[in-house]
Amino acid sequence: MNFALILLIGLALLILLLLVWVLRDPRKRARPDSGLDSSEDLGQRHVDYFPQVRQALAAEDLVFLSSRGTSQLVRRTRKERRKIALDYLSCLRDDFLRLWRLARVIASMSPKVGAGEELARLRLGLTFSLHYELIRIKFLLGFAPLPELGSLSDAVSRLSIRLETAMNNLGERAALAARLASSLDDGHGLDTP
Repeated sequence: MNFALILLIGLALLILLLLVWVLRDPRKRARPDSGLDSSEDLGQRHVDYFPQVRQALAAEDLVFLSSRGTSQLVRRTRKERRKIALDYLSCLRDDFLRLWRLARVIASMSPKVGAGEELARLRLGLTFSLHYELIRIKFLLGFAPLPELGSLSDAVSRLSIRLETAMNNLGERAALAARLASSLDDGHGLDTP
């Protein structure tokens, strides 16, 4: 076999393994609140806690703490805050996956969704997973990528808003169809002799 062909096959396998690794669930535990509680809770879990996470990761807090406390306290605080950020990131991923599955359900009920929209949904999922893993790796290495974390949180918020709009549109269409069907059943909507 040609060296270039072996290299190409090895690269393809590496990309496939990376894709499987990115799409896997890092925490294989079931969460009791993973169901959809209400449309108001659709994407609000992560939004409620982002300001606290941003404050916990702020460099000013650690500078102040290092001026007042011991280095051991600073290390322990940094480690605990990193764990909080990783937990928040995991919850953000759970919110996204929940919304992503809901998008699939809404797409199956919508007559307008075609292959292009499904491909866009798949691309959104892969992009989110890749950004999630990159941010997670940065946190594990000890960095605090706040702008990236904020943009990931914004992406989940935008998806939540889009799904809420789509659900409202489907509800309005269903109500219109029900009114039309009831008017046809009553005989008021037909011009029959």
